[in-house]
Amino acid sequence: MSAKASPLFQGACLPRRHLAIKSFAATIAFVLAGSIGSSVTGAQTAGQNANRSSGSQQEMTPAKNLAKRTSEMPGAVPGAKYVGADTCKTCHDEIYTKHFENTPHFALLQGHAHGCEDCHGPGSAHVDSAGDPTKIVRFSQLSPAQASQRCLECHETNLENVNFSGSVHLRNGVGCLACHSPHHATEPDHLLKNQQTLLCYGCHATQKAEFERPYRHRVNVGLIQCSDCHNPHGTFVDRQLRTAAGQFPICTNCHAETMGPFAFEHVPVRQEGCTACHTPHGSTNPRLLRVSQVNLLCMQCHTPTANSNVPGIPSFHTQNAKYQACTMCHTQIHGSNFDEFFFR
Repeated sequence: MSAKASPLFQGACLPRRHLAIKSFAATIAFVLAGSIGSSVTGAQTAGQNANRSSGSQQEMTPAKNLAKRTSEMPGAVPGAKYVGADTCKTCHDEIYTKHFENTPHFALLQGHAHGCEDCHGPGSAHVDSAGDPTKIVRFSQLSPAQASQRCLECHETNLENVNFSGSVHLRNGVGCLACHSPHHATEPDHLLKNQQTLLCYGCHATQKAEFERPYRHRVNVGLIQCSDCHNPHGTFVDRQLRTAAGQFPICTNCHAETMGPFAFEHVPVRQEGCTACHTPHGSTNPRLLRVSQVNLLCMQCHTPTANSNVPGIPSFHTQNAKYQACTMCHTQIHGSNFDEFFFR
């Protein structure tokens, strides 16, 4: 009888086999338990160490950031310490009481801010040198970019100012202090040096002349302001123009009937914008048109030209008195939802 078929062999060997398997399984379980336990303990210890390290790093971060900002500030004196606004007031009482306390910047004294020294840097070296002007940040000695960098440390978080570092104004040397004065503002709104329109006219003389034309946007009477259409701190659109909701041209904020979208779009309105036909600041023509007669404006595009997909003027348009103004029939020239020829 073979061992495989013998009941005696099976009965004698089965207990030994079970014992061997149980012993092996117990050994494996013990090893795995020890390994897992040590891994969990190691992970917990590492996590606790990481948390302690993270906590200490977070506690040190504000001080490190403050020290870094102070040392890298344009015109800052290395090693200078904060002395407090009351110390500044000892010598600069007039500036403090007349030109600082009544401004929004006075709120810098709240919380953990340092008031005057948040802009002018730590003043210990300035105080210890009996008021040496070279031992403090003087904005008159900084370039427009450097002075603006100091302002943007607080004001760049505002969406209105976030693009100023790349704006046309700053690229042309017009910094924050060209329009704003923290101490001697004449306009309480935004600490402007002068009324907004006059500030803009100081550089943009051509636009000032355009607003004197017979047909114009009423900026000079204060109905709207330059900043209603342009963001002086910069945008991603040409001429620092703002955009209306849905990325439509800013003109549609007031002229909503021209916004669309339309079922039948007038191509130049969508591709070139309002300035394809209108001069936005002012014109000698009604409706701020670029030319005196509407039909001449239309024919700048609708004239038969080789290899052009712009339809020409039909033969029955004889340009007599009846057809002199295209908009007599094509009334919905900005776009239509009913007719491809903009009849209604």
